[in-house]
Amino acid sequence: MLKKEWILLVMMVLLTCACIAQKANVPVEVVKMDWYQKLRKSSSDTTYILNFWATWCVPCVAELPYFEQIHQNYADRKVKVILVSLDYVKQKEKLLEPFIQKKKIHSKVVLLNEPNYNAWIDQIDPSWSGTLPATQIFNPKYSRLFFIEGETTFAILDSLTLNSIRP
Repeated sequence: MLKKEWILLVMMVLLTCACIAQKANVPVEVVKMDWYQKLRKSSSDTTYILNFWATWCVPCVAELPYFEQIHQNYADRKVKVILVSLDYVKQKEKLLEPFIQKKKIHSKVVLLNEPNYNAWIDQIDPSWSGTLPATQIFNPKYSRLFFIEGETTFAILDSLTLNSIRP
């Protein structure tokens, strides 16, 4: 009987370690606007799909599966989906990272640490009022740039992505 208890204890410890390691495997980089500027100024032929969102924004959360589908559908092409969270930096570990894990988000997530929205919103797009969600799709090499303010659909994202990757 002692051998069975020992094996059960070892299995429980291993399972606990695996769960802790899985929770810690939600990397969210905190970035500033210079991160965005570097992407925009690059000469890359990668199409970038940036979705500006927050965990507290209901329409933002509703459209996250569309971005995940784009991420999956274009995995073999030079397309990069980046979810730019506008949540508070101090809530990264307690709110944002658990949210990403719970929703099984595989796209890259960054947390923009620029609390003065009026100082940078026009850099993304001069027509942007600041409403969330907002999406920018661009390909630096082919000079393609699209901006969507408000909630979008998978069909629109897919169409704009295709238009961005064609030379």
